[in-house]
Amino acid sequence: MSKTFDDLKIQSEVCELLKKQGIITPTPVQEKLIPTARSGKDVIVQSKTGTGKTLAFLLPIMEKIKKIPVTQALIIAPTRELALQISKVAKNIGDVMEIDSVIICGGQDFERQKEKLKKIPQLIIGTPGRLLDHLSRKAIDLSRANKIVIDEADELLKMGFIEDVEMILKATAGDGQLILCSATIPERIKMLASQFMRNPQMIFIEPKKITLENIKQSVIKVKESEKVNKLCEILENERPYLAMIFCAKKEKITWLTIELAQKGYEVDGLHGDLTQQQRNFVLKKFREAKLQLLVATDIAARGLDIEGVTHVISFDIPRSPIDYIHRIGRTGRAGQKGTAITFVTEDEIEKLRTIESSIKKQLNILNNKKEISKLRRKENFSKTDKPIKKTSKRTKNERSKFK
Repeated sequence: MSKTFDDLKIQSEVCELLKKQGIITPTPVQEKLIPTARSGKDVIVQSKTGTGKTLAFLLPIMEKIKKIPVTQALIIAPTRELALQISKVAKNIGDVMEIDSVIICGGQDFERQKEKLKKIPQLIIGTPGRLLDHLSRKAIDLSRANKIVIDEADELLKMGFIEDVEMILKATAGDGQLILCSATIPERIKMLASQFMRNPQMIFIEPKKITLENIKQSVIKVKESEKVNKLCEILENERPYLAMIFCAKKEKITWLTIELAQKGYEVDGLHGDLTQQQRNFVLKKFREAKLQLLVATDIAARGLDIEGVTHVISFDIPRSPIDYIHRIGRTGRAGQKGTAITFVTEDEIEKLRTIESSIKKQLNILNNKKEISKLRRKENFSKTDKPIKKTSKRTKNERSKFK
């Protein structure tokens, strides 16, 4: 019989809150981490994104927070998007448990954050760069923070933040509990753990089999100079409801967004240089289908869950199989069909083979216009025969089929 959050001895008011949100049965990582974290032990959790880690570490940590004006807990996340997601969950729980939390990340007004920190929140959620900024200016005091979570540690490593994390950890109490969550445990993460953790307990959550049956995956060999024209050809053939287009660098995001906008497409970009207000504005338009195309980097799109994304197009090939899986996972959700198209240049074939080996599937390479035109599966997307330009707004009824 499946456990409930009541079985895990979660506060009854919090259980009621979770029930109202449709969260009844704990995920495997929640079942294992909540009682372990409650014991006060250091823990290393190896678990993929989307397994419910946020609730798993927030619930036991927030139970231990005392209702006094001292910063007692810190959660470090690699990106603003993830920090914001964690912050939203923490605020909902905190409203019930009377615990103040603050998010500290880039893209938000620094002085306003300083004012919030003066109120001495009991829980801080932040990204490494902005946390260090506040520490260097003595705007934040972590000396009594003894409940620390490092979320998505391998992403922090990829983004070059591990040294920053080490500096932040040295500013904390150092005699409490450290929970480290990571999809993979590379050698550098093991070194971090050995330096700051005491006999950590390991929790490994077996990843679910990657389900790609609902996603039609194709590859198009193309020269770099031909990518924009090929992309427009695909958009006209496919007529996506909503499409995410991935580029390798933020500079290319701006360039490609301008190129597509000049051709009349409803498009905007998502990258690390946007303020939080700008990012929220772009995502709101995309969620409401006021934009049909969202051009993004992998980091900027990390953790996004937007219903109705019918197409994912990799303008640049992903840097790793994990990034490929994260990208195409933006479509084909909730039982819907999806299409993933990856552009590959001649010198990127080896990267393609690595991806194929990881997902245990040979991807279909389309070589000519006739094959590309066959991609379109009209029954799964919009019924309109208009090209996907400014005249192609979707109706409320059309949007509802993706809910």
